[in-house]
Amino acid sequence: MNTSINVDDLIEALAGIEHQQWAHWSKVVAPEVSDATRQKWKRCWIDYSKLSDDVKEADRVWARQVVVLLRERRLIP
Repeated sequence: MNTSINVDDLIEALAGIEHQQWAHWSKVVAPEVSDATRQKWKRCWIDYSKLSDDVKEADRVWARQVVVLLRERRLIP
């Protein structure tokens, strides 16, 4: 079994999950926000792979925080 971890791949996978979580949350609270905010959010209610790199980067920021936590706990190298 190969135990090496490609951190860039891990960050992308975690960022995809973060985007799914955000999309779910934002759809739930969408009725409570302004029309302008809701319209902005709707443009991002697509699959992570179809987002622009700028938008993906916002999800990667959170993914990197998970990687830091995993390293601090010595769960990954």
